[in-house]
Amino acid sequence: MKRVKMAPNVGLFAGHTWIRKRVMGLANRAPTGDELNQMRALVEAPMKQGALGFSTGLEYTPANFSKPEEVVALAKVAAGYGGVYVTHMRDEGPGLLASVEETLRVGREARMPVQINHHKATGASQFGWTERSLALIDQAFKDALEVAHDVYPYTAHSTYSDLMPPGWALADGPKAFSERVRDPATRARLAQEMRVIFPHQAGLGPDSIQVREMTGHPELQGRTIGDYLKGRKRPLTLEAAVEALIDLQLEGGFIGIFHAMDEADVKRIVRHPLAMFETDGDLVEPGEGFPHPRSYGSFPRILARYVREQKTLTLEAAIQKMTSMPARYRGRQAHRREAGRLPAAPADPRLKVAVA
Repeated sequence: MKRVKMAPNVGLFAGHTWIRKRVMGLANRAPTGDELNQMRALVEAPMKQGALGFSTGLEYTPANFSKPEEVVALAKVAAGYGGVYVTHMRDEGPGLLASVEETLRVGREARMPVQINHHKATGASQFGWTERSLALIDQAFKDALEVAHDVYPYTAHSTYSDLMPPGWALADGPKAFSERVRDPATRARLAQEMRVIFPHQAGLGPDSIQVREMTGHPELQGRTIGDYLKGRKRPLTLEAAVEALIDLQLEGGFIGIFHAMDEADVKRIVRHPLAMFETDGDLVEPGEGFPHPRSYGSFPRILARYVREQKTLTLEAAIQKMTSMPARYRGRQAHRREAGRLPAAPADPRLKVAVA
């Protein structure tokens, strides 16, 4: 920090997945008392260094093996330092409403602000569910819980193919997954469960999942599961798509683009008064590979599509959701520390926090 000429505008969090892996690996169980204390310490260390709060990615292995009680216990540590709880929820598909309720529970029991990251309803079976998920947020806000959520303006999301198999199949890592799949009965059970998962997490057919990046198979980049099946002269059926996903997971899996949301749900969240805009994107090089366009297109798309073309928002409301609204949300956390209502991390006296 003494050498730097321009400070990056970056804030970091105490990340649950890294912490759980550090203490428990990929174990599919609750932590022991000693393990939970180790995880508490690994939350406290970054909070003392100025982390903004505690973050979770509960949809992914191994975080999806955790119970809400574990999340609350760790969130309380961050709350003691004025932190916020930010979450990629446990389920954005059929478990969307239960996941919103779990998020609000963490906020209430840990007595801290909560933020739902990239709020959405994924899977064709859940189109329209944002009416109910937003109602839960509205009620929590009326009950004096400080709650916010963010959204990117696309009907496709991008994530790992780990999303498609059930958690038990991925437990203990790739070698264990391979051993399970080699057993015909276990593979049959896996395929049966994935046929149920598919419409909950993806769209209506094999072309709703697109390979963005897969190590060792550059020829698949930008191609859909439907393309994969056509190239191997397999039928374009749900059953064949599931078998293809299992085969690709055996080869290490991939990062995909999942065309799995409804435009009406996106617009409903965009308009919501507690929603802010985000990218949820990666650091990408425009023109290279097949990144999700949200990495560099979210904010222009808001202004072009939802302000100018569709008039879903006024220009002023859109700019507020991009700038002053998130600044004030973060600034309130800084105020808590500065006012002495919560323990503060040691501060560099040269640094000041500007609060909108």
